[in-house]
Amino acid sequence: MENVSAVTSFILTAYTELEDHRYLYFICFLLLYIVILLVNLVLIVVICTEKSLHEPMHLFICSLSVNGVCGSTVIYPSVLSHLLSQNYEISLPFCLLQIYCIISYALAEFTILAVMSYDRYAAICHPLHYHLLMSPRKVSAAIVLSWVVPCVYYAFYFILSTAQLSFCERHIEKMYCMYFELVKLSCFDTTILRFLGPALMIVCPSPQIVMILFSYVRILRVCLSASKQSQAKALQTCTPHLLSVINFSVGCLFEVIQSRFNMSHIPHHARIFLSLHMAIVTPLFNRLIYGISIQAIKVQIFKLLSSKRREADGERKQRATAGSCAAVCHASEVPG
Repeated sequence: MENVSAVTSFILTAYTELEDHRYLYFICFLLLYIVILLVNLVLIVVICTEKSLHEPMHLFICSLSVNGVCGSTVIYPSVLSHLLSQNYEISLPFCLLQIYCIISYALAEFTILAVMSYDRYAAICHPLHYHLLMSPRKVSAAIVLSWVVPCVYYAFYFILSTAQLSFCERHIEKMYCMYFELVKLSCFDTTILRFLGPALMIVCPSPQIVMILFSYVRILRVCLSASKQSQAKALQTCTPHLLSVINFSVGCLFEVIQSRFNMSHIPHHARIFLSLHMAIVTPLFNRLIYGISIQAIKVQIFKLLSSKRREADGERKQRATAGSCAAVCHASEVPG
């Protein structure tokens, strides 16, 4: 057993399986990170700058994109740094910070998705009272609370539990720090924490799950008694959100299962990809769904891209015109 006071950093052993092709993985992860940033930043810029998109649903999508950028930035720079430097060591303070940021990101993501489900319920089940139920003040409060509540909630538990542990081992079989992996390295009996962790995983998102289920049960009841045209419109409105909820829930569920059960029968590279599901698929796939499926956002994205293209073409024409004028002037100055 190692000296307790000596364990101030950890070794992320998952990187050893990637050493043979680490530059290839570095390029892939770098490109993924750039694409995730571009997709999310385009959505953020379009929604923030276009007043016609300052509707509750679009503002919630903007909040999701901001959260996606934060969540990806917690993981990707660290992964890229480890791949490039071949130094797989991570300090205890940074490991604790990474755990806190990842779980806060996941809780905030799920909370925003829950608020979005209520927004869909209000729009479909109470269309005449929608602007009253989703007033600007209520929307602002919902966005702020969906960030603040998860961060504060987990901060109390994190300070009272994980941050107070001492560690006797330092090898983590992951590409980044996670709560349960760190608990397993503690010198002391962590039986209570091992039961408390899964219990919190169930209790913490319970209000969000109840809100999502309540919203879609009510939406389903309304759709069953509505016309086919109304059903098609409701389906078109709810499909992106449902896909996002399912996608994110599957990623979180796999991470919980992988941390607590032996998954050696799954190929190592598949386990790595699935462990990065929250940092790869959620911030990219979910935002692409909204950007492609919601007509108002898609139109504004095309407008933004076409205006940038026109500006670039205009600048090229100006440079070409200026160059031709300079050539003509120079030719006229040459004596006959």
